[in-house]
Amino acid sequence: MKKAVYPGSFDPVTYGHIDVITRAAKMFDVLTVSVLDNKRKQALFSVDERVRMLKEALKDLPNVEVESFSGLLVDYCASKDIHVIIRGLRAITDFEYELQNAQTNRLISNGKVDTVFLTTSLEYAYLSSSAVKEIACFKGDVSPCVPKFVADAVYDKYKDDSRGIL
Repeated sequence: MKKAVYPGSFDPVTYGHIDVITRAAKMFDVLTVSVLDNKRKQALFSVDERVRMLKEALKDLPNVEVESFSGLLVDYCASKDIHVIIRGLRAITDFEYELQNAQTNRLISNGKVDTVFLTTSLEYAYLSSSAVKEIACFKGDVSPCVPKFVADAVYDKYKDDSRGIL
């Protein structure tokens, strides 16, 4: 069985993420979308909220499972017997960062984990979770960027949250 993981913060999930996930799900028998619980970052949504949003957004993809993890990605991969990491690329700047991570993951996994890069579809090349949060923070329209239920959740956070997290 061919398995892969698509890790990320998904704060919040965007159409760009969904595009990469949908395409990767066609390449693997099982794709695990895993939300990183990164204690060093202040997120707009809790890990549980992000997992719930992803499950809703991906409910029509039967071979995709959603969960969370903390710690080293290669340790998580080893615990799940996963040998492929999926990463999406929007621009050359993403590639430089992701290449270093891919090489490091391969090194510290003793060659047991490889990374597959998928370029984002052109219609989503501009899109990031940070941009969605910034647009929503200033009450802009995020409907072209995220599913409606995600947009509603983002707007609700900014209505109830004075932190202004970007």
